[in-house]
Amino acid sequence: MMAKTVLCYGDSLTWGYNAEGRARHAHEDRWPSVLQKALGSAVNVVVEGLNGRTTAYDDYLADCDRNGARLLPTILHSHAPVDLVIIMLGTNDLKGGSAYHAMRGMERLVSLVRQHDWPFRDENVPDILIVSPPVICETGDPVFAAMYRGAIEESRHLASLYRDMADDLGCGFFDAASVSTTTPVDGVHLDADNTRALGRGLEPIVRMMLGL
Repeated sequence: MMAKTVLCYGDSLTWGYNAEGRARHAHEDRWPSVLQKALGSAVNVVVEGLNGRTTAYDDYLADCDRNGARLLPTILHSHAPVDLVIIMLGTNDLKGGSAYHAMRGMERLVSLVRQHDWPFRDENVPDILIVSPPVICETGDPVFAAMYRGAIEESRHLASLYRDMADDLGCGFFDAASVSTTTPVDGVHLDADNTRALGRGLEPIVRMMLGL
């Protein structure tokens, strides 16, 4: 029996950004790695995390394409067949944007998955699990505080907006804030304990959605 494939599509929280020292978490501490270990060899967890990625909006401050909607079709094609797509995005949309704009961007990503021209005609459209990112917190870091000015309150609205959208569109939903909290080091990212907690927290719903 072929292993099921889970695609984790996200930003620096999925990539494993470590605010302490501005490095990258050890591979075993990143939430997709924790999820992979928990699910075992019957599942192949593919990680597609990019620092600064938005749901569907351009950001010209980096030499990579951070627009999640523009890149998603290519990534879907390169990892096909896919059984479940986990999307955790929206934090970067709050740099001058709103939770509503993040929700609309997430809606666009769901549409791209469901309308994708898969390489084989008999492929099933994968299920989608929408994950609202953990709430941004206060920080003494001047750069991140300026970057996310006014975003703390907006980030508190993401879960309810994503949950309602997931219900309307027939997607799974998980609130990352139910198991993890951001670090005050920069207000946005997760320390090792919290990124591991996210991986553990996702296991039950992922198992259910995969029928394991």
